[in-house]
Amino acid sequence: MLSEFLLAEMSRLGAQDALPLHRQLYEALRRAMLDGKLGAGERLPSSRDLAQDLQLSRNTVVAAINQLSVEGYLASRVGSGTYVNDNVPRATPGRSARQASGQPASRQAGRLSVRGTALSSTFCATELEVQPFTPGIADFSAFPLTLWQRLQNKHWRMTYPDMLDYNTSGGYAPLRRAVADYLRVFRSVHLDADQVVITSGTQQSLELCARLLADHGDTVWVEDPAYWGAVKAFMATGLAIHPVRVDEEGIAPASADNAKPPRLIYVTPSHQYPTGAVMSLPRRHQLLATARVHDAWVLEDDYDSEYRFSGPPISSLEGLDTDGRVFYMGTFSKVLYPGLKLGYLVVPRPLVAAFKQAHYDLNRPGQMPVQAALAEFIEMGHFASALRRARQNYGERRQCLLEALRPVLRDTPEGPSISGAEQGLHLCLRLPPGVDDRALAQRIAQQGLTVRPLSAYCLARQDLRGLVIGYGYAPLADIARCGPVLAALVGQALNA
Repeated sequence: MLSEFLLAEMSRLGAQDALPLHRQLYEALRRAMLDGKLGAGERLPSSRDLAQDLQLSRNTVVAAINQLSVEGYLASRVGSGTYVNDNVPRATPGRSARQASGQPASRQAGRLSVRGTALSSTFCATELEVQPFTPGIADFSAFPLTLWQRLQNKHWRMTYPDMLDYNTSGGYAPLRRAVADYLRVFRSVHLDADQVVITSGTQQSLELCARLLADHGDTVWVEDPAYWGAVKAFMATGLAIHPVRVDEEGIAPASADNAKPPRLIYVTPSHQYPTGAVMSLPRRHQLLATARVHDAWVLEDDYDSEYRFSGPPISSLEGLDTDGRVFYMGTFSKVLYPGLKLGYLVVPRPLVAAFKQAHYDLNRPGQMPVQAALAEFIEMGHFASALRRARQNYGERRQCLLEALRPVLRDTPEGPSISGAEQGLHLCLRLPPGVDDRALAQRIAQQGLTVRPLSAYCLARQDLRGLVIGYGYAPLADIARCGPVLAALVGQALNA
């Protein structure tokens, strides 16, 4: 029966990932069509009947059906109902039998590699809906689009032929100078413009470092809990990931970790993602000393240092480095807009030529007119203005969210408590060990809000529970309206 299959599939998805219910139903229906349980041309039960059979709200069912219709899986016929589209591929004969027999994936046609299977099934960012409290999302609705278009058009009109070609110099020179000036003054990074390599963002910076600094099977130390994007970048480049616990002072290598000597150490020292811990000065010196002992490279991801709301500014880890073993990376996505796809990597001087050459050979970098427009955007002071406005707006949203969550906080060692609210676009609500943060995130999703369970970011440890809550994209009015709803759901979970 279709309903039984959908319920079983949704239960599996709910246990595996903290997906909103409409996404669970979407995935279950899509699987039913691809597996042949719903054949091409077959009529779907009405949304009312599905909602009753699955014990879901009708809005949840309609949202899933609408998404499948937009993607071409379903077709609506006025007065008749909703049908599986004729172009949905039928299940391959014998496919179900092979799967039922438990035949390993390596024997199936069209198989993924072991690495491909891991990449496509681990830390999947399946819920990218821009909803209140989604972490990792900035408010790009305020971006000065008209001005940006004018600058882009200007540089397209005056573009020379070499601006349309690939770039071998690490990026547009005025942009690299602008980045160097900014980092030198505001982040205490020791560099000159020649050390800056413009990339398509932090993911490309990480992959470039992994490919050039480590060999297949080398060990990379990664913070636990971890930033998913970094984990995937290292998985994709064949590195052995070794989780290292994070405490209130940042990454905390123990003697047992030294048994797995690293080639790379990846850290987010200014605002650990996702806990928000700030790496203390003694811990920074300890980490650099550890890297020296193991002859390891340190990858410093400074993803949201622009947004510091309380306390003194935090200097970069690279600024303490005397050995030239720290690679510093950042992005423009959090201040401008994600689709810009421009970031930067600061490379130690002895390796600059090698990185530029490899970047050219591997990635064929371009977008020179866009880089030129961004350089002028920075030089004319628009970047600084946008950053000032963003700091003020995000600061107000942060304060509103903190006020909404205050009723559920407890001044006890067990919490709940908040960490990481001094900087960035998210905070972490730490919960007592007995609270099921994944189930709580699902209940919150049923109210149209997206948060991430802290336990979902953990690699090896099992002791962390909490919610990673973003306030970057949520307008102030939405936080004021939805914040008490979020707090009430947390309170219910605490009292259960």
